[in-house]
Amino acid sequence: MKTAIIHDWLVVYNGAEKVLEEILKIYPDADLYSTVDYLDEKDRHFIQHKKVNTTFIQKLPFAKRKYRAYLPLMPLAIEQLDLSNYDLIISSSYAVAKGVITGPDQLHISYVHSPIRYAWDLQHQYLKEAGMDKGIKGYLTRFLLHQIRNWDYRTANGVDFFMSNSDFIGRRIWKVYKRESQTVYPPVDVSRFSFYPDKEDFYLTASRMVPYKKIDTIVEAFSLMPDKKLIVIGDGPDFKKIKAKAGSNVHLMGYQSFEVLKDHMQRAKGFIFAAEEDFGITPLEAQACGTPVIAYGKGGSLETVKGYNESLHPTGYFFYEQTPEAIRRAVEQFERLPFNPVHCREYALNFSPERFRTEFKQFIEEKIAHKQQIWEKTTNINVVKSYIISDVHWTKKQSIS
Repeated sequence: MKTAIIHDWLVVYNGAEKVLEEILKIYPDADLYSTVDYLDEKDRHFIQHKKVNTTFIQKLPFAKRKYRAYLPLMPLAIEQLDLSNYDLIISSSYAVAKGVITGPDQLHISYVHSPIRYAWDLQHQYLKEAGMDKGIKGYLTRFLLHQIRNWDYRTANGVDFFMSNSDFIGRRIWKVYKRESQTVYPPVDVSRFSFYPDKEDFYLTASRMVPYKKIDTIVEAFSLMPDKKLIVIGDGPDFKKIKAKAGSNVHLMGYQSFEVLKDHMQRAKGFIFAAEEDFGITPLEAQACGTPVIAYGKGGSLETVKGYNESLHPTGYFFYEQTPEAIRRAVEQFERLPFNPVHCREYALNFSPERFRTEFKQFIEEKIAHKQQIWEKTTNINVVKSYIISDVHWTKKQSIS
């Protein structure tokens, strides 16, 4: 089958791009499409140095730095991609990729990282964090998001089958589109994170410093526990604000290389994760090192961490409020409980890239077979109809004669 793969935009190499990388390993001959492609040459390995077919947004002014500002135009842009020559269309979507136009004889399967977060249930949070919840600018933004919601809901009808990256996102897909989905967990390259059972007396958190990651809340929690050490790895817009809140027991290292991150993940007694994520790869990377996780008990974390009271072989402990006090109580309770690093490692191995490729390919092949059965059934019915019609015309002709 001639195959096309559509990704929202190609700018960085993050979680969604790691999924795309594995999809391209399954379908190396597929053609690749995206709204924009601004990957540096040194970063194009994960797309196998493929030529990327882009939209008109690629050539708009300042799009390389401000491509997100063109979000209102992206539904129009994605609909201009001509995919009429393909049998199988796979969209990897957290924004607009699933909105490509396909025909009745094409099979469109969409792997959804999330319906557009800032247009649906997280709209109010995003607007508030961006300072766009008031004034004329706020009203205009809300109107644009309303239009995007209408478009997003409508284009769900163009998808034959949905895959979700977690059961949590599967529930969001049902809430937004009223469509069933199959969960296929994203790939986590656990082989890069070596098992290390010997732990030291410090906690770790690592993330890009943006509001929803709640790094500031973690730092504030450790200000309530001056006898416990926290190391923070990562950079971002909120770095200075977070640094101002850090006490002497909190060490902000900024951006670090993979080797430094892995070394700290291996040695930490616990990894702190306070975000409400769709899936959350970092906690699994920590567990691959044998490090248990203290996580916010909502969203994807409930599927990537096994809570202490929920399993015979727990890999972490949950807190249920994104507050410093809730994190403080969780850390204190965590230290009273035994965790086996081996169990953490074994659980993380369930999310390997090999497992992703197997489940993803199996799902696609099942749907191809299902679609072919429908096509064959329809074709047979049409053949029978044509015979009946021909016979009726012949009988009428004989009667007239």
